[in-house]
Amino acid sequence: MKVKQRYYLKKKKLKELKRDLKEYSNMIPDKASVELLEVDPNPFILIDGQPYIIVIDDKPFPTLKATLKNDIGGKKVTVDMGAVKFVTNGADIMSPGIVATDDNVNIDDIVLIVEETHHKPLAIGIALITGKEMVENNSGKAVKTIHHIGDEIWNFKI
Repeated sequence: MKVKQRYYLKKKKLKELKRDLKEYSNMIPDKASVELLEVDPNPFILIDGQPYIIVIDDKPFPTLKATLKNDIGGKKVTVDMGAVKFVTNGADIMSPGIVATDDNVNIDDIVLIVEETHHKPLAIGIALITGKEMVENNSGKAVKTIHHIGDEIWNFKI
């Protein structure tokens, strides 16, 4: 990935970013240095020099590195150990592999996919159905994966 441009966000843009991040906005401390790093195909938001947010289709998403370094909240989807191999290869999350979800997961929510044993983050995705449906359904896609361990976002270095 080649860096096109790098600049600090203005207060108005930072406020919009926090609003768009919703429950993940607490990962941006009040006195943090927040920069936009324009790279192809998707820009990053750097928090104190670390790529903690990626912008995909004008929507900000926390990166897995941000979830590992910060104790951020957010909505979680737990998958069984049989799904881990597929999730870490970038597959979308299928309902049969889901063992639990937060009660308040709705369609189009940003969710953190974690494994059932140690609850370590594996991927970040967008809910395609509600959390209740994810657990009850025996077939079909439940979450569209947008970022997973080992992808180019995970391996990005500044």
